[in-house]
Amino acid sequence: MKICIFGAGAIGGLVGGLLARQGDAEISLIARGPHLDAIKQNGLTIEADDGTFVQKNVLATDNPDDLGVQDYVIIALKAHSVPAVVQSMQPLLGPDTAIVTAQNGLPWWYFYGVSGEHADKRVKATDRDGSIWDKIGPERAIGCVVYPAAEVIRPGVILHRAGDRFPVGEPSGERTERVKKISDLLISAGLKAPVRKGIRNDIWVKLWGNLSFNPISAITGATLDVICGDDGTRSLVRSMMLEAQAIGEALDVNFPIDVDKRIAGAAGVGAHKTSMLVDLESGRPMEIDALVSSVQELGVITGHATPTIDAVAALVKQKAMLAGCYG
Repeated sequence: MKICIFGAGAIGGLVGGLLARQGDAEISLIARGPHLDAIKQNGLTIEADDGTFVQKNVLATDNPDDLGVQDYVIIALKAHSVPAVVQSMQPLLGPDTAIVTAQNGLPWWYFYGVSGEHADKRVKATDRDGSIWDKIGPERAIGCVVYPAAEVIRPGVILHRAGDRFPVGEPSGERTERVKKISDLLISAGLKAPVRKGIRNDIWVKLWGNLSFNPISAITGATLDVICGDDGTRSLVRSMMLEAQAIGEALDVNFPIDVDKRIAGAAGVGAHKTSMLVDLESGRPMEIDALVSSVQELGVITGHATPTIDAVAALVKQKAMLAGCYG
């Protein structure tokens, strides 16, 4: 079994390190720059509260041509980075290669295989020119929702801060052999990676929070506890979530918790900076299109107005553009 982690940064490096340590598959990492150099020289180090391990002699490169056809490719890049690498990814893809899409936000394959009027619609917010759909193929996609929090604290060293949930699922909802195999491997590596029949439901529950908390935190600079503890921003979050819920339910999504429980869960995380705020402060491209623009797009598709989401989107996009961080 050959598995390539395409984008072995914080999350990709964590998953790749855990899989390599487990040892039931041949793991390779696509990385770059000083991080790649450090992995080649010293191995990949994973630090966590329950201990540190160093995975020596892990195969790492910046050139997919070095690796050949894989059984699975886990794409762990941020959504806006994927279109730029789909061409270089081609040497990894054989007739049966599956692609695990480990990105936040609405995936590019979202409407693949659904029935009715939305069948096989393209999501332009996450695949602007259709290159991902055309060059990878939605039939390869396995959905995934990423819950671990991790950070590259120095080249070659990843700090696993919290979280181990990594549910996976076929867009069709089937328990195929390929999704069961990757689930089993991820579970053996120490992640909670059940096969989910309704992976889109899981995607929406996480997107629900990312859609609202991320842009508001980037605009205000506030952490989750501050956003939830202030009546004004909490109300804003709630309005955005309710607009999104109406869209999701129009697409047959089942939200297993209500909006107030979802907000309470975020409040319980405490003084946490969202990834979008961290990206802004670090001068990196922000995941606005995957997390926010995609929901606006689905609002248009389903005929649901999104006035609160639209207002917040306009503000965070302008902030990102002024900072040179629009992905």
